[in-house]
Amino acid sequence: MRVKKIGVVGAGIMGRGIAQVAVQAGFHTVLQDVDAKQIEAARAQIRQSWDKGVELKKLSQAEVDDAAQHLETAATVADAARGADLVIEAAPENMVLKLQIFAELDRHAPAGAILASNTSSLSITEMAGATHRAERVLGLHFFNPVPRMKLLEVVRALETDDDTLHAVLDVAHRMHKEPVVVRESPGFVTTRINAMIGNEAFYMLQEGVASAQDIDKALKLGLNHPMGPFELVDLVGLDTRLSILEYLHRSLGEKFRPAPLLVQHVKAGRLGKKVGRGVYEYDTE
Repeated sequence: MRVKKIGVVGAGIMGRGIAQVAVQAGFHTVLQDVDAKQIEAARAQIRQSWDKGVELKKLSQAEVDDAAQHLETAATVADAARGADLVIEAAPENMVLKLQIFAELDRHAPAGAILASNTSSLSITEMAGATHRAERVLGLHFFNPVPRMKLLEVVRALETDDDTLHAVLDVAHRMHKEPVVVRESPGFVTTRINAMIGNEAFYMLQEGVASAQDIDKALKLGLNHPMGPFELVDLVGLDTRLSILEYLHRSLGEKFRPAPLLVQHVKAGRLGKKVGRGVYEYDTE
């Protein structure tokens, strides 16, 4: 099977990024969200990214114009799924919501279509159980910002078949991503390791080992990380990181118990860049 049309469910930061790389790779792409303002913001951000690419001579105007003709938007999940060869769900990390979406996708997507989740930690096998096509379900874990990050974790669930795996590996290469195949496990590879590093950083901050700035600086200069753990958690969202840690704690045990200081930050509404304050303060004007 060779994928030609892709549906993306959810036009948030990840969904709009996935739609952008999909359409740039030559796929006819339908980006869906129930919130018209999200769709409008997604279109504006994608256009801004393309304009910047033209300005930096990374894209030609002809390439941008061609890509724009292959990007559609939709208000319903059914519209995103209709006629698609691959549908990528990019909704918030909430299993109840994802199960509802997968059941709806199963009803509306063509019988041979592949259904994928962009989850960073949740069970793909459980999502597959909400469908009648478990062999055609898998995880496609993209990284933020999607247009710049090369890695793509391809997560094989219990019943994912070889044809599905090969089809999405072809999609990954056409998107100029570097895929790694992961057997389903809580947190996969990167989320599991990142969650532990970020959680330990909060324990160190709580214990007064060093300041947030110096912990970030140490990991960037000493371990060659592109971002420090606190810079990263502010970008990802402290509430998202806490939710992931709670899931890993339930699944894998005490070593993933969330640091009390992280819990306090979330309770205080310090959720990261998206609200203007997390570990650090941000100018939202």
